[in-house]
Amino acid sequence: MFLRILGIFLSVLLGLIFIYSGYSKLYPVIETFEFTFIDIGVANWHTAPVIARLFIALEFFTGILLILNIRLKKFTLPFTTVLLLFFILYLIVQIVVSGNSGSCGCFGEHIPMTPLQAIFKNLVMLMMIAFLFIIHESDKKNYRPLFYVLIALPCLTLPFVVNPVDYAYSSNNLDEKINYPLDLELLYRPSDPTKVQIPKIELRKGKHVIAFLSLSCSHCQIAAKKFRLIKKNNPALSIYFVLNGNSTEYKFFMEETRSANIPHSFCLGKSFVHLASAKLPRIYYLEDGRVVKKVDHFELNQYDIEKWMFAASEIK
Repeated sequence: MFLRILGIFLSVLLGLIFIYSGYSKLYPVIETFEFTFIDIGVANWHTAPVIARLFIALEFFTGILLILNIRLKKFTLPFTTVLLLFFILYLIVQIVVSGNSGSCGCFGEHIPMTPLQAIFKNLVMLMMIAFLFIIHESDKKNYRPLFYVLIALPCLTLPFVVNPVDYAYSSNNLDEKINYPLDLELLYRPSDPTKVQIPKIELRKGKHVIAFLSLSCSHCQIAAKKFRLIKKNNPALSIYFVLNGNSTEYKFFMEETRSANIPHSFCLGKSFVHLASAKLPRIYYLEDGRVVKKVDHFELNQYDIEKWMFAASEIK
C-alpha cells in the first residue's frame, strides 16, 4: 500500500513539473523560449514561435498522462523517458552552440536555470521514472486511441489560444512623430562627460538601429536577447545600444542577455530621458541622424531591418 501511494505521489509530482514547465514558458513571456530554437539554428523567426508552442503542448500532454496515471508502464513512462532524453540532447546542443550561460528557458522567466542545471534536473526526473517503473504494478486498463486524442487536442490548442502567434503584429508607434533629427550631440558632446560615454562608432551618418535600454527593465532584456540573435544571424547589421542604469547591474544584464556582441555605451541623467523618453525599450531606425521609424521589442524584426538597411537611401 505504501509503495502504491508513493508511486501515485511521484507520478503526480512529475506531471505537475511538466505542466508548470509548460505554463512558465507560455506565460507571461514566451519570446525567450522561442529565441533558444533560433540560437541553436533549428528554427528561424517564423518557425520558432510554432515550434515553441508545440513543445509546450507536449509538456501539457505528458503532465496530464502522469497525473492521471494512465498506462504508466506500457506508454506514459517510456514516452516521458524518450521526451526527457530528447530535452537533454537539446540542452547539450545548446551548451555546445552557446555555452552554459544565461537561462535555458526551461521554466521561462519564473525560475532562471542554466542548461547544465536543467540537464541535472532532467536526470533526477529520469531516476524518479525508473523508480516508478520498478514499483508500479502492471497496467490493467486499456484505453482506445480516441482517449489519447481527446487529451492531446486541448493540450495542442491551448498554447496557440492563450498566447497566439502573431506575425502581423504592429505597435502603437504609428501615430508618433518620425522623420525628425535625433539630438545625438547629447552623446557625442555631452555637457557632463561623467554621465555619458561617447559612442565609438559614428551614428550621425548612415543607417543604424539604435536601442535605448535600461539595465533593470525586463522588456529591455528581452529586446537585448533578440538583438543578440539578429546580430549573430547577420553581423553586417549596424545595431547600437545606449544603456542606462546602475553600473552594478551591468554584469548581470550582459550575462543574462549575452549581448556583448552589440556595440554599446552608457548615457545617464537627463540626456537619456531626452533621447529615449519614458517608454522603454526605445528602438529607432536612424538614417543620417534622423528617426525614420520606431518599433517596440515585439515588432522588432530581423527581416524588416535587413530590408530597410540594405535598401537604396531614398527608399524609406
